Amino acid sequence: MARHGGRGWNGKVLGAALGVTLLAAGASVWTAQAGALGSPSAKATTSATQGSAVKPVAAGIVHASDQGARGVNITIDDGPDPVWTPQVLDVLGQYGVKATFCMVGTQAQAHPDLVKQVVAAGHRLCDHSVSHDTTMDKKPQAYQAQEILDAERMITQASGGVRPMYYRAPGGAFTPYSRHLAASRGMRPLGWNVDSKDFERPGTAAIVATVERELPGGPTILFHDAGGDRSQTVEALRQVLPRLKEQGYSYGFPVR
Repeated sequence: MARHGGRGWNGKVLGAALGVTLLAAGASVWTAQAGALGSPSAKATTSATQGSAVKPVAAGIVHASDQGARGVNITIDDGPDPVWTPQVLDVLGQYGVKATFCMVGTQAQAHPDLVKQVVAAGHRLCDHSVSHDTTMDKKPQAYQAQEILDAERMITQASGGVRPMYYRAPGGAFTPYSRHLAASRGMRPLGWNVDSKDFERPGTAAIVATVERELPGGPTILFHDAGGDRSQTVEALRQVLPRLKEQGYSYGFPVR
């Protein structure tokens, strides 16, 4: 899975996340989970687990659809965004398609109303880290844990208690540690097969062509609802969703 470089919005997200991570540095939300996978100083419980049972899932990176061989998984990354997420939701609703929204923790914290709208519409949530650091796989395990588990907490709080069902590493920067940590929290590591390249804004026609060309290679398609002007993404979804349905595809969620 290719990494996405040159994202200007990352600096803003990292800046917003810095205060969050500094405040959280001593919190048991992430230290307990880090310890469960090897740290000797961990405590037995965390605030993230209070009042809810967490069922571990498989740690392998999933791509398959629960709709089988002709299934398609629409995944939407980097939001929620107050301009683009509502437009993406409108298009998905128009065609009766459910998607998986991979949310950045600081974005979810800033826009809890949008997180709740995503859940209310029947879509699923995915943890996409606190600060969208595409070099996470080069960082210490404690940092990885903090990014994953703080984002899990932020998304869960913003949603009103609905937990993320998946974890997608920014830019595909998974490690064995991060995969097993996410899985221990009930979040299946989530990959993708089709990078629509919508983040580069190559034009709606190019986005649609990329999806149609690469879809035979696997069912999970990557789009974005934040990080800049996503008007091409909205229009591409408006074209792709009915077209794939006409071709006999059905829309589902990544298997867990």
